[in-house]
Amino acid sequence: MTRSPIKLIPADFSPVPALGDACDVAAVEEFAPDLDAVALLVAVGADVSGAVGLGVDALAAAGFDAKPGSSLVIARDGHPVVLVGMGEAGELDADKLRDAAAAAARATAKKGGRIGIEVPELGMDAGTAGQVLTEGALLARYRYSVLKAEAKEVPLAQLQLKVAGADTVDLATGIATALVTVRATAVARDLANTPPGHLTATDLAEVAAELGAEFGFEVESYDKAALIEMGCGGILGVNAGSAEEPRLIVLTYTPLGDVTGHLGLVGKGIMYDSGGISLKPSDPMHLLMKMDMGGAAAVLGAFTALRDLGTTAAVSGWLTCTDNMPSGSAYKLGDVLTCRNGKTVEIKNTDAEGRIAMMDGLALAVEAGVDAIVDIATLTGAALMALGKSRAAVLGNDQAMVERVEQAAAATDEPVWQLPLERKYRKQLDSDIADISNLGGPHAGATTAALFLDEFVAGTPWAHIDIAGTMSTDADDAWRSAGATGFGARLLARLASQFGS
Repeated sequence: MTRSPIKLIPADFSPVPALGDACDVAAVEEFAPDLDAVALLVAVGADVSGAVGLGVDALAAAGFDAKPGSSLVIARDGHPVVLVGMGEAGELDADKLRDAAAAAARATAKKGGRIGIEVPELGMDAGTAGQVLTEGALLARYRYSVLKAEAKEVPLAQLQLKVAGADTVDLATGIATALVTVRATAVARDLANTPPGHLTATDLAEVAAELGAEFGFEVESYDKAALIEMGCGGILGVNAGSAEEPRLIVLTYTPLGDVTGHLGLVGKGIMYDSGGISLKPSDPMHLLMKMDMGGAAAVLGAFTALRDLGTTAAVSGWLTCTDNMPSGSAYKLGDVLTCRNGKTVEIKNTDAEGRIAMMDGLALAVEAGVDAIVDIATLTGAALMALGKSRAAVLGNDQAMVERVEQAAAATDEPVWQLPLERKYRKQLDSDIADISNLGGPHAGATTAALFLDEFVAGTPWAHIDIAGTMSTDADDAWRSAGATGFGARLLARLASQFGS
């Protein structure tokens, strides 16, 4: 990749995620003797005196109550043992077990890069246990450190899982699935965490091509000249103020054997959002706008998992990528842009740009004849205000598709909450000079933004996921590491792998 020296990008820097067998994960009956630490997951009230020589009362006196997230280091010959609480045994489910594994991975972070996690008998499917334990540990230990001269933490290089009463073959099956889903999230996190000067729309197209060649999907990239010929006025309009070229990146996964359906995924890829002429204030949220391409990152991450998850549906993706910058050539309030499908849009706020770029992707998905569309975007502050940073908003024109998203969200602990696609609010988007405007009134912003997108799906079953709140976290939170969360990558991979089945 050719890089300007003005940006002072390290010569060896690449935005392509560093994938591969970075961590060796295995199900074992006995731990290797050279591990740096072992974490023992403990339920409230459980007697672990045989393992650590301390009863419940002694542990309580030391401040360990086995509640979720609690931990206690006990010195032992060989390697230290870290007790990690997982709450009440009767309340344990897959999500809580994933969180406990995340807590174990963090509690052992300073001990070294080779750890074991020991789990009591769970009464849970071994494959599920292997998957969520691996996801929790690996996602918790994720760090974006490629631009640091020296990383503060030792990377996780080896993880051994020992689950009482579980068949190691079944555990290994779950581990294999987790390595695929963790990879999807790591791709999304790496891309969203990368500074905007290091990852342009052109760069992202090159990253997608490299990932496609490695993980079995085709990639086509359309530059500015092609977008002009295609009539993609939304992407071009948002890009008008930028010195960087836009890209429409089209991903195509074709399964072997019988095809069970055709799913379209559309991801918002605003590489950096200044707000354009409607300039954002210089506050912490403005700093996070390098992550305004989190939707495109989630879609691209999900595509890396499709082949290995045995997805039987055809899946197509449209990543609408550009930055949104103010300049003498930037699009203006009052301008009218024309979408790929011919619909005209009056611009009432240039900071409502994501929906403008995405309208071309949605129109192209309709042209492709997909059976259903799911889009994902860091779209509205209204979704953040309504649901906070732990749950994304989902809206749609088809309840069955919304429920598919909800089911995938529940299975991956990437939670969503359905908001109403209240069509009474559609009139807020009326324009006197165009078919529609890009901004509604002061209330229900997540809904009016979704109503705008609904105009471009032409009745195709569709669900919209607004990840403005969930795209990042300020501090480590269970499996979510500080920074970009990669929210949506595992959700979409799960949704696609089960589509049409």
